[in-house]
Amino acid sequence: MPIAPLLKPEEAAAMLRVQVQTLNVWRCQKRYPLKFIKVGSRIRYRLADIEEFIKGSTRGSTVGQR
Repeated sequence: MPIAPLLKPEEAAAMLRVQVQTLNVWRCQKRYPLKFIKVGSRIRYRLADIEEFIKGSTRGSTVGQR
């Protein structure tokens, strides 16, 4: 099975439409369950983990519901 390429923080941030600094805060404070990989001193993200994070963060709309 081929290994998927690892995304740089800039790429992950662009996909999530947040700043790289936001990812840093999330990671350091363990604020959100976004998995990451540490390779030496570098941080990388798997596409599948970002997609899983988005799925887990999706909430149903309450507009018009009572």
